Amino acid sequence: MDFSARYVALGDSFTEGVGDDDPTRPNGVRGWADVVASQLAQSNQDFGYANLAIRGRKLRQIMAEQVDAAIALRPTLVTMYAGANDILRPKVDIDSLLEDYDAGIGKLSAAGATVVLFTGFDAKSSKVFGAMRGRTAIYNELVREIAQDHGALLVDYWRFDEYDDWRMWGEDRMHMSTAGHINMAKRVLDVLEYEHVIEVPELAPLRLMNRVETLKANARWLRESAVPWVSRRVRGVSSGDGLHPKYPELIRPS
Repeated sequence: MDFSARYVALGDSFTEGVGDDDPTRPNGVRGWADVVASQLAQSNQDFGYANLAIRGRKLRQIMAEQVDAAIALRPTLVTMYAGANDILRPKVDIDSLLEDYDAGIGKLSAAGATVVLFTGFDAKSSKVFGAMRGRTAIYNELVREIAQDHGALLVDYWRFDEYDDWRMWGEDRMHMSTAGHINMAKRVLDVLEYEHVIEVPELAPLRLMNRVETLKANARWLRESAVPWVSRRVRGVSSGDGLHPKYPELIRPS
């Protein structure tokens, strides 16, 4: 089907939708991009959506695997978030990475699509990921410059204070929860200046834990999330190995 409006979402787990579980969808997740596509389709019966994002992908992998594939779909709208998996590595050359990022965004912009980019989140409330604030701040300034140079729209995740609430995050403390994904969909649609009808679900009451409960929760997180993540890094494997894009071809979103 040849759609008049075509939205293609690119990136890693953030865009694939990890944290917003939905066993009825490919790869078992929904995510903010699916919600955005569904909203945009409500006002356009001739709207197509593809999602090429795969969890665990680093920036250069995304540029190599997804940019040309997206251009082949002749998008009118593209969202791109890439680089978080690089920032978390022990060593990273952010300036060099963002040169490749800039080249990819230039190709997407030259193809005539409206391009939407994201800054990285300010993990100041995390004792683990907060150590990456300096790297993320540098990354963000370069992304802002790239967005300005190519006339791209910017979703400034760094400034979204609502994500300081841990209820916006999944149990792995790395990916947004369902509420976090729905809220991100609202944020993206606001940047697109699209009048939407999305309501973030009411968050469960925040339960204060005592010291013993906190220690147990942290131990469970280390065992179930942190250690497997580090193990994959050491073994050179990715959570996305063997996975395919959720929607490699344009579909009519539900």
